Amino acid sequence: MSNKALKIILVTTTLIIVIAGTFSGGFLAGNVYQKALNEGTNNPLLESIVSSTPVPQATNSGTPTDLRELFKPFWETWDVVHNEFVKQPVDDTLLMRGAIQGMLDSLGDKHTSYIDPDMLRQANIQLTGEYDGIGAWVDVTTEYLTIISPMPNSPAEKAGLKPEDQVIAINGEDMTGIDGNVVLKKILGPAGSKVTLSILRKDITEPFDVLITREKIVVPSVVGKMVENNIAYIQISTFGENTKQELETSIEELLTNNPKGLILDLRYNGGGLVDSAVDVASQFIKEDVVMYEQFGDGTLNTKYANKNGLARDIPLVVLVNEGTASASEIVAGAIQDYGRAKIVGVKSYGKGSEQTWRTLEDDQGAIRVTVAAWLTPLKRQINEVGLTPDFIVELTEEDIKNGKDPQLQKAIDLLSQ
Repeated sequence: MSNKALKIILVTTTLIIVIAGTFSGGFLAGNVYQKALNEGTNNPLLESIVSSTPVPQATNSGTPTDLRELFKPFWETWDVVHNEFVKQPVDDTLLMRGAIQGMLDSLGDKHTSYIDPDMLRQANIQLTGEYDGIGAWVDVTTEYLTIISPMPNSPAEKAGLKPEDQVIAINGEDMTGIDGNVVLKKILGPAGSKVTLSILRKDITEPFDVLITREKIVVPSVVGKMVENNIAYIQISTFGENTKQELETSIEELLTNNPKGLILDLRYNGGGLVDSAVDVASQFIKEDVVMYEQFGDGTLNTKYANKNGLARDIPLVVLVNEGTASASEIVAGAIQDYGRAKIVGVKSYGKGSEQTWRTLEDDQGAIRVTVAAWLTPLKRQINEVGLTPDFIVELTEEDIKNGKDPQLQKAIDLLSQ
């Protein structure tokens, strides 16, 4: 990502390739899917202060003299930490990032935050759909990093990794007590390089080693297939740079089967790019309003559907759940407002705000700042409210364990009538 602002809608719980759901029974099993992004932040003023360079022209914050007075307590604290803190030396970079994080935390908006360089690189994977690694969905929240599912034809699959495999060591280094995100970083690496994972597998007493050669991994954001009763099924896992093209290709292929209906699965889709959400909604609704952006001064910016949608007339059902957030709620909200399709599942997450991401210089990460709220075509505000489905259908742990998906089955039943 270059030093530019990207208009992004992301739910706070979206991480990316780090944690994802198992594709089983036609759905993403997201009870192990998500973990919060690190919160924090930065701006040029604080950058100037921390580097001890003069503050340039101040705007809306007083004169440079006022700012020097304002930040006296900061520098007093800085000196005390460097001179008296028991564990020396302290890491100035971490202090700087912590100060940025604290500044944005003080705004009281959970979606305004600082993204450190490692998390930024991981976020880029979700939006671009490519990274170098072994190709596996993993859960970083467990005691040991756990394989949820190897990706088809990936190095992980070729090496024989299976769901529920635990990574207990990497290249002989014990991973006991190591944060899952740190473990993940050790697994990722340049294409062509090798990594040895020590695996603990259920029902096998002794751990064993697996040597894997990393490759360039391309992660699709859209998966399509035919399900029972000649019904088409499309799952969108994120709204990235390639989602529009992937969706168009999937729709075109599925329509050759002359399906009687189509299921759009947005469960555990935590969001992505605003324009991508508009592109996706445009495939299913007529040329009309998709959403409104409402800025701090009350200004409304209207986003309209694009021309030539491919699936505007086929009978449609949309699946949502508690992990359906932000950009995916834009799509589901527009479809619901126009009565285009029935919504099945449970109430969505409820994130009705937009963030601008700005990368910081010298590979210091990025800041994510809330710049607008968004409204559905009927000007519904779903922030912290969510979308209520037309048909409430729960998906229990017992269902997942038994490989059942009553939400998907309800969608099939509705389209089979």
